Amino acid sequence: MTQALHTPPTTPTPPETHDLAALAARHGLAVSGARPSLPEYIRQLWARRHFITAFATAKLTAQYSQAKLGQVWQVMTPLLNAAVYYFIFGLLLGTSHGVQDYIPFLVTGVFVWTFTQSSIMAGTRAISGNLGLVRALHFPRAALPISFALQQLQQLLFSMAALVVILLCFGIPVAASWVLAIPALVLQFTFNAGVAMVMARMGAKTPDIAQLMPFVLRTWMYASGVMFSISHITSGKDLPSWVTAALQANPAAVYIDLMRFALIDSFHASQLPPHVWAIATGWALLAGVGGFIYFWKAEETYGRG
Repeated sequence: MTQALHTPPTTPTPPETHDLAALAARHGLAVSGARPSLPEYIRQLWARRHFITAFATAKLTAQYSQAKLGQVWQVMTPLLNAAVYYFIFGLLLGTSHGVQDYIPFLVTGVFVWTFTQSSIMAGTRAISGNLGLVRALHFPRAALPISFALQQLQQLLFSMAALVVILLCFGIPVAASWVLAIPALVLQFTFNAGVAMVMARMGAKTPDIAQLMPFVLRTWMYASGVMFSISHITSGKDLPSWVTAALQANPAAVYIDLMRFALIDSFHASQLPPHVWAIATGWALLAGVGGFIYFWKAEETYGRG
């Protein structure tokens, strides 16, 4: 009598790799650390606006916590820089010739330039210098470069108190045009935050960029009319048209000149480049929107590797 052959029951085969995504979606699972959509990313960032402001304020408070003079250095640092530039450029090189109210002109340029310079430098290290925070907590990484730009804006507002005193001491009266400083600062902050986000992404991938940036920023400063009047340099000299256009459209120079026009009554509209508000708005939108999207596209890579 022959025995029937029984085949052992087959075990169910595991789902293939390409089925895992469908399985995860069916059960409401998502990839950890995946980049959200742009509208969702903006919503998450807005939900953490209190964290951004608190983080910026805390960084500003801790910046000079080890110094005996404490927060006084927030004003003293740009003032000392302005004093050095006045000695070198105003007295030794004579760039003050032909510039009315040169000391208010110079101090305004130094303060406004320092805002852009510090925002970009802080943004360059925003991710690479805070890897512990990035790896430990889940939050929109754009909060870091934005908070550093906000920190520098808060520091500039402290410095503006000293600037107002300087303006009054040199006989510059309070005028209605001072209100124009508000939209100028809003546009500059948007520009600074956008560039900070661009540099944060680049610095996260290549930390050595932070060592190069001081040289780039120093070169940019010398081309931004911080210590001299661009309108005096370009007028009456046989410069190529593209050089004049580049100097006038330089975003740092545009924001500096807008602040000078708002605060210093001897700085007239004729010293501003044509369509200056349109140029300032264009730079703010290009850097702010473009920098935000550029940073968002690499969201899932920050803190990895």
